[in-house]
Amino acid sequence: MPNPISPFSDFEAAAREVLSYLHQELGFKLWMVTRTEGEDWIMLQVEDHGYGVREGSVFCWSDSFCSRMVQDQGPRVAPQANSVPAYVAAPIGKQVQIGAYVGIPMVLSDGSLFGTLCAIDPEPQAETVRHQLPTMELLAKLLSTILDKELKSQAQFRRLERIEAEAMSDILTELYNRRGWETLLSAEEKRCQRYGHPAGIIYIDLDDLKPINDTKGHATGDKLIYHAGRNIRSAVREQDIVARIGGDEFAVLGVECHPHQIEDLAKRIARTLEEAGIKASAGYAFRHPSKGLMAALAEADRNMYQYKRNKQSQNVSNYLGSLD
Repeated sequence: MPNPISPFSDFEAAAREVLSYLHQELGFKLWMVTRTEGEDWIMLQVEDHGYGVREGSVFCWSDSFCSRMVQDQGPRVAPQANSVPAYVAAPIGKQVQIGAYVGIPMVLSDGSLFGTLCAIDPEPQAETVRHQLPTMELLAKLLSTILDKELKSQAQFRRLERIEAEAMSDILTELYNRRGWETLLSAEEKRCQRYGHPAGIIYIDLDDLKPINDTKGHATGDKLIYHAGRNIRSAVREQDIVARIGGDEFAVLGVECHPHQIEDLAKRIARTLEEAGIKASAGYAFRHPSKGLMAALAEADRNMYQYKRNKQSQNVSNYLGSLD
């Protein structure tokens, strides 16, 4: 009895099988499923046999052959890449040897470009590779369909993750506690790695908790923490994650958040706290695809402390008028 044909577990597994199949059938030293995000060109899945490209590697999108291909400046199949002026002019061709190129856009159901299914080889290939374009386009379309369905299901997955994390909440603020934060941060990092999602971190530290506790008592200090948590939560988007990760420390994960969005979010939080009479220091950082959310968290923490030091050196006064 022949082995049963089982469905793929997810998009990542399907992409790996497609890349392996294409390498076996068509050769080419490097096959990739990529994500384009701003100027970042992220390698999500890779079948590499000589270029030394790893999954998670990030290149400049505008330097690539693929960026020109999606603008119809060059063909989807170029057995001799040096015969295509747009590809000859592409900066990536100066960085690595590309004798032949294949690239197919991966488009989601809303018409947006996700990335590409693509391949390069250091040597020119036979013209007959052009005959395989319909097969490659079909595989790219199938992968795009699986990806689109999976991306649409992520909202449900996030809801389930947050329901499970509700037990890991801070009693005073009803926000996630450190354990809940770390659980959700880890889950989102895996999602970012798999799909190339953008994200950012905001780190917030209250300036007044210790002097308030010392002079007005812990009940007033708890009131400060409670109001800070409520105001931070009110300033972020529904999909963002807010946690109290220390006595006077809060953190926000901007989910699928672009660099300008995480900056705007940090400014909105700062403005909301200021309007509530709560003085705080904040720092933010954007997740770089090659470093991950933990690196962004560390950078946001450093930026927050640098901002706090700058304020202290300028003798900026603290106030808690609305909490008196």
